[in-house]
Amino acid sequence: MSQTPTILITGASKGFGYAIAEAFAKQGYNLLLSSRSDLALYKAMETLITKFPNNEIRGKHFDLGTKDGVTGLAAWVKETGIVPDILVNNAGVFLPGSVHNEPEDTLETMLNVNLFSAYHLTRALIGDMMQRGSGHIFNMCSIASLNAYSNGGAYSISKFALLGFSKNLREEMKPYGIKVTHVIPGAAFTASWEGSGINPQRIMEAADIAQMMVAAAALSPQACVEEIVLRPQLGDL
Repeated sequence: MSQTPTILITGASKGFGYAIAEAFAKQGYNLLLSSRSDLALYKAMETLITKFPNNEIRGKHFDLGTKDGVTGLAAWVKETGIVPDILVNNAGVFLPGSVHNEPEDTLETMLNVNLFSAYHLTRALIGDMMQRGSGHIFNMCSIASLNAYSNGGAYSISKFALLGFSKNLREEMKPYGIKVTHVIPGAAFTASWEGSGINPQRIMEAADIAQMMVAAAALSPQACVEEIVLRPQLGDL
């Protein structure tokens, strides 16, 4: 097994996930990537392989909105024989709406992707990290984890829950040498903002979040960045 560190990233085909993959590849990490869309994932992998020919880059598509998808991803990772040094729980979905009028099952849909995927994938992989005595888990939360906002509805609920999961995991993993970081970004220009009319200069770049995660991962074993909060310079929208 390679001694080069490996990072596992969910939701890796675009947005934050792709930016994180690119940033860590620049640092020499090997990549294990997952995304719901096979075409988007393989296109992203093709670009990364071209940019970083010396890195091992593997990927496979899974729908992490289902328990079978999460189980499949965990099994695939274990089949590689690699215990990731870093796990980034980045898979997520946003459906706008309000509690009083959003469609039926909106909350269930977002809990499945935004919370349960991170919970079940972490549970499936963390035992090997604990046995090794090291690792770093980044959970991609949101400013919506801290403050409710108009038209946020079930999305904000799911992100509040993810932050709660991340905080509990941090406490539990302290004795095992495993770091846990809650990443809490405000608006950043990703595919979800295309066509919105928002000036890209008004909000952050996905690479801004990725750079902060690289910095957090580079600290000594004695230091853990528990929370990364980033907002646009002019504040939230």
